[in-house]
Amino acid sequence: MVRTKLILLAIAALVSAASAGIWLLISVKQVAQERRDQFFGTSKKYPTSGGEKMKVEW
Repeated sequence: MVRTKLILLAIAALVSAASAGIWLLISVKQVAQERRDQFFGTSKKYPTSGGEKMKVEW
């Protein structure tokens, strides 16, 4: 009886630790993706409608 409870407790602890680790891994990847998008993303707005002639920027 005690052995069964210990096994169930160990399984529950393992599952909870694994889920916490996966959650932290996903949240870290999401923050890194947002930071990457902000760094490499363009800040200029390039309108493609309205009939304006495109200017070459050198």
